[in-house]
Amino acid sequence: MKNILTLLLLVFSTIVSGQEETSSKANTFDVNYTYGVIWNHNPNILHLITGHPEGVLLSWNRKTFGKKEWEQRFNYPDIGVSFNYHNLKNKNLGDTYSLYTHYNFYFLKRNLMLRTGIGVSLASNPYDHETNNRNVAFGSRLLNSTYLMLNYKKESLFNTPFGIQAGFGITHYSNGNYKSPNTSVNVISANIGLSYNLNYQKIHTYLHTELDSKSFKESFAYNVALSGGINQGDVIGIKQFPFYVVAAYADKRIGRFSGFQLGAEIFLSKFLKEEIKYNAVAYPNRNIDPDTDYKRVGVFVGHELWVNKMTFITQVGYYVYYPYSFEKRIYGRLGFKRYFGKRYFGMINLKVHGAAAEAIEFGIGIRLKSNKK
Repeated sequence: MKNILTLLLLVFSTIVSGQEETSSKANTFDVNYTYGVIWNHNPNILHLITGHPEGVLLSWNRKTFGKKEWEQRFNYPDIGVSFNYHNLKNKNLGDTYSLYTHYNFYFLKRNLMLRTGIGVSLASNPYDHETNNRNVAFGSRLLNSTYLMLNYKKESLFNTPFGIQAGFGITHYSNGNYKSPNTSVNVISANIGLSYNLNYQKIHTYLHTELDSKSFKESFAYNVALSGGINQGDVIGIKQFPFYVVAAYADKRIGRFSGFQLGAEIFLSKFLKEEIKYNAVAYPNRNIDPDTDYKRVGVFVGHELWVNKMTFITQVGYYVYYPYSFEKRIYGRLGFKRYFGKRYFGMINLKVHGAAAEAIEFGIGIRLKSNKK
C-alpha cells in the first residue's frame, strides 16, 4: 500500500505542476486508490482468492456543456479515458494493466457520479500449462475489461481546483473465451481519490437551450447483423476456431433514449463441433454422437440505450434449436453499437451464459425503418 500511495502522490504532483492557467479546455484529472475483494462467483477460482486487491485508477475527463442536444438531455456528462493498475494479491493471477474509454453521468446536483468504462487489459501472469497451471481465470495475456463506479464527488474544496471523491465499484476481467481457461475475475472495490480541475480559472457556462418537447416518434426498424470472432471450447488445449452469428430483428424506439428489440439468430460455432467430437471419444459413457449438429438457433429480446451515435445493448435469449447441451439454454449479451449515418452500424458484444463468457463478437449491420409509426 505504501508504494501505491507514493505513486499517487508522484502522478498527482506532476499533473498539478504542469498546469497552464490560460488553458481554454474544460478538462479534469483524477487519481483514485482502490481496495477490495475478488467475488467468488465460481468455486473453481476459490484457490485464487488469497488477499484484498489494491489498485490505482488514473482518469482524464473532458466536460460537456450542452453544445449538442444529447449533452443537455443526459445532464452534461463527461467523456474520458482511464488507466487502471490492479495488484490482485495472488501470485498466480499477478497484476493487470488496463486502458478504458468512459462516460461520467451526474445526479443529485452533480454530487453523485456514475462512471461506465470499457476497454482492454494486459495480465502479467496468464495460464501456462507448465509454469502457471493454477491460473484458471485468465487463459491469455490480453483481456477485455469493463468497470462501473458510483462515487460521491465534490469538485471544488475551499474554492480551489482540488476536489475529492469516494465510493464503490466493480471491475470485470475476461477474455471472452478467446482462449481457455477463462473463468474470469470480478473485483468489488471501495475507492477514494482526489481530482484536479485543469481549467479552474476559466469560467464555463452550462447551456440551457429550448429542447424539442414533442413526444419522440419513430417507425419500427428492421435490422440484419453479421458478427463473428475466434474462441475456444472449455477443454484446455483444443485449438481456437472462428465462429459466425447471423441475426435478424425488429426494434422500436419508445423515446429518445430507449428502444426494444425482438429477433432470432443462428450460431455457427466451429469450436463446438470440435468439442462434440472430443467429448464423444473422451467420455464414452455419456453416449454422445460425434455427428451431433453443432449449430444453434436462438430467439431474443433486448433493450437499447441511445447516447448520441452510440447505443448500449442488453439482451436475453433462449435456444429453440439446441441439439448439443453446452452451458445453459438461456444466454445473455452485453455490448455497444456505433452508428455511422442513419443506417449502418458496427458493434462489439460479449455473449455469456450466466457468469461464463462464450465469445466476444465483432459485427456490422444495417437498420432500415418501415413507413408505419
